[in-house]
Amino acid sequence: MHAFSFHNPCQIEFGAGQIAKLASLIPAQARVLLLYGGGSIKRNGAYAQISAALSQHHWREFSGIEPNPEYETLMQAVEFARSEQLDYIVAVGGGSVIDGAKFVAAAVPHQGDCWLIIGNRVPLKSALPLAAVLTLPATGSESNFASVISRRETQDKLSFKNPLVFPKLAILDPTLTYSLPARQVGNGVVDAFVHTIEQYLTYPNEARVQDRLAEGILQTLIEIGPITLAEPENYAARANLMWAANQALYGMVGLGQPQDWASHAMGHELTMLFGLDHARTLAIVLPALWRYRFASKAAKLTQYGRRVWGLEGNDQDVAYAAIEATEAFFRQMGLATSLSLYDIDPQAAADGVATQLIRHNRLKLGENLDLTPEDCRAILITAA
Repeated sequence: MHAFSFHNPCQIEFGAGQIAKLASLIPAQARVLLLYGGGSIKRNGAYAQISAALSQHHWREFSGIEPNPEYETLMQAVEFARSEQLDYIVAVGGGSVIDGAKFVAAAVPHQGDCWLIIGNRVPLKSALPLAAVLTLPATGSESNFASVISRRETQDKLSFKNPLVFPKLAILDPTLTYSLPARQVGNGVVDAFVHTIEQYLTYPNEARVQDRLAEGILQTLIEIGPITLAEPENYAARANLMWAANQALYGMVGLGQPQDWASHAMGHELTMLFGLDHARTLAIVLPALWRYRFASKAAKLTQYGRRVWGLEGNDQDVAYAAIEATEAFFRQMGLATSLSLYDIDPQAAADGVATQLIRHNRLKLGENLDLTPEDCRAILITAA
């Protein structure tokens, strides 16, 4: 196990009705920016509950944050917050809204080119405090310090990390997920699944606690994934999905572990180039990556197959069967595992992603930093 440091300052309030705690947990003198996407928070009851909780606070709202939040829209929110002298953000939605809120929190007090915040190209001196009300479990963004932002003008989808944008508070109410479309639920399950895999399925590293945490999250998602689709108002299933997705990227799973994230690097480029949902890119790329990197990942694939899927047989057969079981699970969640099923030409995808990775200087990916853009091209060609 590698050396590590860990700190997570986010206060989590989990369960039905916890939005009401915003009234006491947000400072009374705060001038609040309510940041959200479309109209779903009014349909699922979150907006009404937040309005009631903030009835004694000064607050204004800004809506329209896109899936894969866009820099141009977020800068409008930054200017709105500055003009209204708002100094506390409440982000309501899934990972996209919360990621966008982290950028806004960092950008409002920043002097200079805010785009340089992305990629950690300038130091941050401060950020507005942030509370997150989660309505779409998938990314764990509600209690970590990472954010992914898109800029369509330049075809960039890039990340930044900074402890200053840790949410101070996260409200996790599973009942807010009851009205989600099946597509978003399936995406959320797969997103959380692959987030866990990226930190787990590399090579054995004697991080036994972290391995068991990862395997527990994966088994939970496999167990409750079909239930969340079949029974939208099954509180136990939705609660376990919400907590599994949170814990996948809370920070504990990857401590002291080698981590991959090559599937995410390729997936981000596929989203920008072809408009695919983030989770759907991961369902395509991950099995193809595993087959391409089978030799270096065989030991962990075998462990994963035996412990998570309960597979038996010789090591190689178990490892290959684990890949097939994962693909079948993704399809069960409603996600295709090949580019052609989205009418995307594999050669065009491979060439486009390789070009983007070179442009973004992503020249060495994977747990061993030995996966090149040419390797990524080869992986995507096989994801036909």
